[in-house]
Order: sequence, then structure tokens, then C-alpha cells
Amino acid sequence: MNVHFLQHENFEAPGAFLDWAKKRAYKITFTRVYENQPLPDKMDEIDLLIVLGGPQSPDTSPEECPHFNAKAEIAFIQRCMLNKKAVIGVCLGAQLVGDALGAKFEQSPEKEIGVFPIQLTEEGLRDAKLQHFNSCCDVGHWHSDMPGLTAESKVLATSQGCPRQIIAYSDWVYGFQCHLELTTEVVELLIANDEDILLNKDQHRFIQKPHEIRNYDYTEMNDKLCLFLDKFVIQYNNNKR
Repeated sequence: MNVHFLQHENFEAPGAFLDWAKKRAYKITFTRVYENQPLPDKMDEIDLLIVLGGPQSPDTSPEECPHFNAKAEIAFIQRCMLNKKAVIGVCLGAQLVGDALGAKFEQSPEKEIGVFPIQLTEEGLRDAKLQHFNSCCDVGHWHSDMPGLTAESKVLATSQGCPRQIIAYSDWVYGFQCHLELTTEVVELLIANDEDILLNKDQHRFIQKPHEIRNYDYTEMNDKLCLFLDKFVIQYNNNKR
């Protein structure tokens, strides 16, 4: 399994995604957008594309963020999907995946930063890859937008602050608005680089204080993510046969 990470900022790190890939001895490659690294040319060197988060949106222009080219990334995601690659988008990545399928991202009803529960929908409860999730479980959040929906997409999980937390666009294309990959190390990077959490925490219902986020044990949500990924890879490999 060749896993390629599209990373937008050094503080939006892959966390438990990378730990999972390393433990399974998968081949791991990166496009570090914040270092102006080019997108891959060869599709045969990618089986699973993981598009990570970032403070940008799919509407962010090169003038606003010179190292981020949303149109190029969306075109690359489309190429991956056309070549039957597995794709997982996280936060900004999920919004880019939706846009690549023609589903425009939208502003979330609430900004969410911290650890809050999600609830599986009826579709989510029927998804075999999520059967190890409780119907309600705590996950990480760090967003103010959410992915768009296609006519074929299924919303698998929601939260009190956002109606689109996990989306299945197809059997091998998923969008996670939430962050199950957070670790204590990743959280420290995010806190250090997010003024909102320090300056505006009292203006939103779903923003926790830094010490609350730091004190959370992320092991359980990381384990849930890893088991989901194992099931996801098995299904993808079966579809390739």
C-alpha cells in the first residue's frame, strides 16, 4: 500500500494517520505544500491519498496564500479519483474532495475547536467500516467550514455544531470534517498557531480552552481511526481485484 499525504501546513500534521501507516510498513510519501513541493505526476505510485487540513478554504486565492493552489489540488484529487485511487480528506481536505466532485463547501453553522461528540446517522450505523464506533463518541474538531454534498454522498456522522462530520462520497472516497488523527503533539502545534482559540474562545459555544484540549487522552479516537483505515484498505483492495 502506497500512502501519499498532501500536507498544507507544518502544524496540520498527519498524527495518527502517519502512525498507522508506519506500523503497517506502508510506503509513505508527502507533498508538503507549505514547502512549495510539487504535486505528484505519477498515479501508479499512489494507492491511498490523504488530504490533510489547513487554515485555508477551497476559495482561498494564491494572493491570500501563495503556497496554496486550490484549483491545482482539486484537479489532482480528481485525477486520483478517475484513476480509482482511495481518497480520504480531513477538514480542509474533505472540503477539497467535495469540491472536486462538484459539491461546493459551505460555512458550518458553528465554529468547533476542541473535543466534542459526534453522532452516527442511520447511514453511519449501517456502514461496516464504522461499526466499531459507538453511536456517539468524542472526536477532535478544528474548523469553521464543512464539505459540500453530492447527490450520491451519504452523511455518516453529525455533531451539535456541524451537520456534516463524516461523509462517504463512494466506497473509497471519504471526507472527515472532524479530526480523529489528533495527538498531544499535533494539538500543541495547532494551539500554538491558532489565535482564535486564545482570543475568541468566549464568543463561540464549541471552542474549548487550551488546557481542556491538552488534557484529553486521544488514544481511543486514534484507535477508532486506525481500525476504520484497516477496513477501508481491505475494501479498497477487494475492489481492485
